[in-house]
Amino acid sequence: MINAVDLNEKGMKGMKKSTGVLLLLVILVAVTVANNHNVSGEERGSAQEAIVSTEEAPRVGYMAPAFALQSIDGKTSYEVGGKRDKLLFLNFWASWCGPCQAEAPDLVKLYGKYKDSLDMYSVNVTSNDTIQKAQQFVDQYSLVNPILMDVKGDIFQKYNGMAFPTNLLIDRNGVVRHVFIGMRPVKDIEKAIVNLLNENP
Repeated sequence: MINAVDLNEKGMKGMKKSTGVLLLLVILVAVTVANNHNVSGEERGSAQEAIVSTEEAPRVGYMAPAFALQSIDGKTSYEVGGKRDKLLFLNFWASWCGPCQAEAPDLVKLYGKYKDSLDMYSVNVTSNDTIQKAQQFVDQYSLVNPILMDVKGDIFQKYNGMAFPTNLLIDRNGVVRHVFIGMRPVKDIEKAIVNLLNENP
């Protein structure tokens, strides 16, 4: 026959066992959280260190795909790819594109303001346009930055172009840092430029 003292002792042992298991669980959770915190910290660090890939791709964190194109006057060749002296704003456009027309005056102002530390190449995707209309566009909006002609459209394709305008901001190491699909507020583009200039004055 089990008396009350036995029940009490068993109850106490059960409680001690439960408390021990609970304490062990708390310790395990604390250790797991600490480990996860350290791992995520390491992952954040390694992600930042590995932000740059040596592969070429028209994506943030990758080297800008290399190319060379002639200017609209056919006299000068411009190259993209690898390290450069200035940041590069790469603008793919067509003369009939409404958003391209709308952003043109803002790009003219941006280039005027930052041309000492920023190259701006406006790439006319001539396979979807004509040289004559491109020239009219250049004259109408008083573009003074280099105008490049993607006659076959293969550079636009190389940059996975799907919409006009497509703009990329490339740093001095030749790495794509921002991709802007479609027209974006000029303040957003300028902020991205200023932030990159501040990174490497």
